[in-house]
Amino acid sequence: MEDPLAEFWLFGYGSLIWKPPPDYDLKLPGYIKGYVRRFWQASEDHRGTPEAPGRVVTLIERSIWEGLGDHHEADDVVWGTAYRIPAAKIESVKEYLDIREINGYSIHYVDVYPTEKMLPPIKALVYIGTPENPQFVARNTVPGETELAQHIYNSRGPSGENKDYLYMLYQSLEELCPESKDNHVRNLFRKVAILQAEDRLNSIDHPVEQVNDGSTTVMEEAEPAAENLDIEMKH
Repeated sequence: MEDPLAEFWLFGYGSLIWKPPPDYDLKLPGYIKGYVRRFWQASEDHRGTPEAPGRVVTLIERSIWEGLGDHHEADDVVWGTAYRIPAAKIESVKEYLDIREINGYSIHYVDVYPTEKMLPPIKALVYIGTPENPQFVARNTVPGETELAQHIYNSRGPSGENKDYLYMLYQSLEELCPESKDNHVRNLFRKVAILQAEDRLNSIDHPVEQVNDGSTTVMEEAEPAAENLDIEMKH
């Protein structure tokens, strides 16, 4: 039986940063040590489909990551947000998260270091898609960032465009606190933004296309240009 007076904390490093859990009463920016964040988790239920899974982030223990052959540099820490859940809401929040994070994620516990230096580390629950889960895409071959960017740009699911997940994660990390960053997320954001800009330029260069319906020639507008990028590309 859980201690009703014990604090319950949750650490978000992906969509939980900008789409927090219900009923939290305090949130703190912070980081964890000993892990690497990567877009190596397939998403069949939110940013993709079972036929065409998207890509979302997971955490890999640094000792395991070092043996996977990833040639891209990893940040020293993983930034995110810690949420405190009131005792009366713990069970309902856990049920909500078990549904939201059902696609290959399992429960682990980490020490979160708040940006406020006077605060001690916080023991927090976190959902991780470990290399053993079937949705982990880097088990045999580590995908390059160019390959990942193209996959993210092309994917979409019930929760929306996969690129929007990436854009929101990038923006959230850039705004979390002055120290927060993630070079993997930043690199993917730039690559996907370039793909979107190129598509927009192609739409401008080819505003109409001619379609022959067999008897008459019909002029149809080409697909509209991609929506404007409203997130500043920071350096």
